[in-house]
Amino acid sequence: MRYEPGSRFYDEMFTALGAARAHYQGVETYLDALGVEEFRRRHQLLDLAFRNQGITFTVYGDAQGTERTFPFDPVPRIIPASEWSNIESGLTQRVRALNAFLTDIYSGAQILGDGVIPAELVYTSAHFRREVHGVLPPGGIFTHVVGTDLIRNEQGEYLVLEDNLRSPSGVSYLLANRQAMTRVYPGMFEGQGVRPVQHYTSALLKLLLASSPRENGTVVVLTPGMYNSAYFEHAYLAQQMGVELVEGRDLFVDGGRVWMRTTGGRRQVDVIYRRIDDDFLDPLAFRRDSALGVAGLVDVYRQGRVAIANAIGTGVADDKAVYAYVPDMIRYYLNETPILNNVPTYLGWNAEHLEFMLANAQDLVFKSVGEAGGYGMLIGPAATRKEIQAYLEKVRRDPRDFIAQPVVGLSRHPTFYPDSGGFEAAHVDLRPYVLFGEDVTIVPGGLTRVALRRGSLVVNSSQGGGSKDTWVLDHDGPAAPLGMTQLLHGDTSPGPAQGQSQSQSQSQSGGGQSQTQSQSQSQSQWQGGFGAVPLGGEVSAQSLAQLADHAALHRAHAADEAQVAAYSESQRAADAPPPPALAPADSPGPHSFQQQLEKDQLGADGEDR
Repeated sequence: MRYEPGSRFYDEMFTALGAARAHYQGVETYLDALGVEEFRRRHQLLDLAFRNQGITFTVYGDAQGTERTFPFDPVPRIIPASEWSNIESGLTQRVRALNAFLTDIYSGAQILGDGVIPAELVYTSAHFRREVHGVLPPGGIFTHVVGTDLIRNEQGEYLVLEDNLRSPSGVSYLLANRQAMTRVYPGMFEGQGVRPVQHYTSALLKLLLASSPRENGTVVVLTPGMYNSAYFEHAYLAQQMGVELVEGRDLFVDGGRVWMRTTGGRRQVDVIYRRIDDDFLDPLAFRRDSALGVAGLVDVYRQGRVAIANAIGTGVADDKAVYAYVPDMIRYYLNETPILNNVPTYLGWNAEHLEFMLANAQDLVFKSVGEAGGYGMLIGPAATRKEIQAYLEKVRRDPRDFIAQPVVGLSRHPTFYPDSGGFEAAHVDLRPYVLFGEDVTIVPGGLTRVALRRGSLVVNSSQGGGSKDTWVLDHDGPAAPLGMTQLLHGDTSPGPAQGQSQSQSQSQSGGGQSQTQSQSQSQSQWQGGFGAVPLGGEVSAQSLAQLADHAALHRAHAADEAQVAAYSESQRAADAPPPPALAPADSPGPHSFQQQLEKDQLGADGEDR
């Protein structure tokens, strides 16, 4: 793997001396064995799969067209177990403090009375909702789903860049990335000890059901519609949870309850996982011109007859000015020292901070407190004098709406660039997803966003960024090496039995075992029923990597066939008509990744290329 990590920024995969970090050594070996050309071919398969599955996002105001395939880089970002344990503890601490803060300010506001946070800062926030003051959501939970953006500075320390509490997006790409990677690069996972992420949607559904005011409540996902930038995610999550995806026009209020229009008549709705900002939820309570929400929804919410996740008013806690006080919240509510630090932040509403911001704009990153997605930013070192002056005019007019932070050199990660056919360093961040209820559930990993524009520090997809699969390991590395039997049959836990088998084979051979028997036994072990493999001499590293992929594909295919068989049996048990015959191997369908890889890897003679 030809790659130059450099020394200015922290590199996730390599040390400054160019050696792969312990938890990356297995992936480095795999990439070296696979080769650049084969890696490039599979990268093209990923792009095709994402297009065919409609894994897209929308860029507003782009004359070239709004809907685009979400860019994906297949070199995974890997986090060892001990590192993740610290992140997990820090995120749990942070979300508990944020939920306590929201509960407090929408009731007695004790933290404001004690002067820990300026009351002016909270009450002037555009996201503070007086309409729900005094309303306690079910279980006292405001922050059902939280996406916290983490970065690593030049020393490798994790810092919190911002919290997303209104309707954090991106988790569908996390899940889709993992699914695609296990299909197209299955051998990369062998023996690595990667923790799973696919349980997220079942955990989310359990959390939503727990907030229902009725037993066995009805859950829906409320979307603004197909033209929203994250519509793919809304549809994906609804489908994975097995609940209805609805728009505002599908719901109505009657008799103090929320109802859903269905072909079988109206049905009461108990939990709304909303992907719409507060402003558009209810035209009777917020924006009167909103056609996206449900008239009367807030009144039903106040009566406790419908739960909304995340709760109305959570946006005040992800105001970028309020963010600066989260460490103080942790000390105040939990009496604990913050585990994860903030990026140093200057607040425009503070006169001393504002003076510093105006005088040093060329060295700072400015952000609008209410914007998201990389919009409303100014990166001083990359801006022209004219751009800086124009931006500072807005800051002077409304200083409350702006913060500034020093430029942090985000860590970098090897990333494949098809135009150059090589691996180059690109800046990354990390957005883990936290589900907060009676227990805290954190998906082991998150969405790693990568700045695909060379030299850029902006990782948002709307600004040219993409994503990576994020692995959390169950160890600190390096991964345990796999023998050939393990690669073929998936036994990733070497033990005494393996060594005993090898010893018996050697003793039998030495005790007069015939050459034919020995060769037959060896051939059985090496082939494993998956195709011919050279029996004599050395096996190349590339053949080993492709053999691992081929074996993993067959195991995945067998698992899929088992699921189909189990479904068929359950249907027959219910006296249902038998399911249709399986599609032929060359037809498109759920095994398209496997089929494409098998076709390209195996020739007419069945040999592994």
